[in-house]
Amino acid sequence: MKNTLLSVYLTALLLLVTPVLAMAEGISKQQAVSIAQGVSPGRVLAVKQSGSTYRVKTLSASGEVRIIIIDANSGKVISGR
Repeated sequence: MKNTLLSVYLTALLLLVTPVLAMAEGISKQQAVSIAQGVSPGRVLAVKQSGSTYRVKTLSASGEVRIIIIDANSGKVISGR
């Protein structure tokens, strides 16, 4: 009985802590790409993480190359030139 209660307690604790740990890690490369494509739709040419930012290079349908810089912790667009 004690083992069962301990198992349930540890499982509940893990479920509560997991979202906090995921938030501490920031956004993934794929999330950065999705955010960048929302700013500048088109083909993704490159994605680089440098420190706490992602640089996503896109190519629009008209041939314009844009670099969107995204905060890797919050997912906020820092610049999109």
